[in-house]
Amino acid sequence: MKAVQIVARGKPEFVDAPKPQLEAGHALIKTQRISLCGSDIRWIHHLMDDGYPTAAGVTGHEMVGEIAEIGDNEAGLQVGDRVLALAPNHQAMAEFYLAKIENLIKLDESVPLEHAVQAQQFGTVLYAAQALPDLNGKTVAVIGQGSAGLWFNTVLKERGASKIIALDLKAYRLNLSEIYGATDTIHNVDIDLIEALKNINDGELPDVVVEAAGEKDSVALAVDIVRDNGFILYFGVPRFETVDFPFLTYFFKTITAKAMVHATREDNHASTLRALDMITSGEVDVKPMLTHNFTFDQVLDAYELHRLQDEGAVKIVIDMTS
Repeated sequence: MKAVQIVARGKPEFVDAPKPQLEAGHALIKTQRISLCGSDIRWIHHLMDDGYPTAAGVTGHEMVGEIAEIGDNEAGLQVGDRVLALAPNHQAMAEFYLAKIENLIKLDESVPLEHAVQAQQFGTVLYAAQALPDLNGKTVAVIGQGSAGLWFNTVLKERGASKIIALDLKAYRLNLSEIYGATDTIHNVDIDLIEALKNINDGELPDVVVEAAGEKDSVALAVDIVRDNGFILYFGVPRFETVDFPFLTYFFKTITAKAMVHATREDNHASTLRALDMITSGEVDVKPMLTHNFTFDQVLDAYELHRLQDEGAVKIVIDMTS
């Protein structure tokens, strides 16, 4: 089968790889759509040296497809079913992917595949939001307005935050922020950010900061902009092993911080199921964030556009069928 492999740091290539063979407890999925994620940038550019070359299929994990082969299963799934397939090993950027049956969620036929695939990341955001404190009446700043940050705006609004302040270095991304629930936006370029936040929030810094960018600067920025005794949720997948951290500021502000990842460990994938229900029912609209579509043959160009965050790109979807 045709697959992508990261053969060296920053060098994804197409390779011919063996088609996976069906194993007990698994299903073979013919891949139909994959959307790109910030964590893909880490796999391509920022693993440790001994992480390269990667396995074939890396990097792709937000995927939907059709069951091509399946053995006995209690879920009642069968060949031909369209499914959201969770791929925690990031090996789904290939024509076929071998998925654990427990990681498959059957899709409603009425939902466009490019919409359904967004339930993976939205579900991860819903899962991570469980770590947040009570937000009723609180002010929250969200660093980063890629698709993850946009989903956080939605979840924060649902959880009762009174002010949701979206921050990004790219002005075009902020154009979507209010659609997904932000009350205010800040284009964080050449400004006094502390002053800007206080002007929005009655002279106070935010009670909670969600870091959804995964950059070295944004990790430290979260400490600078949260109030004393505030809370930071670190969600953006880091593209580094270590980082200079303003620990003295963190210490004297008596900040509480939590990192949250591994939604696939959640019992019955409850958050992902809820995300899919919200997308299927139309309670949330994924369409505004879907900015680019590429074919599988064009995926190397898609990776580069995703890295550059150029041309208005927010969520990029790969059509594996064309």
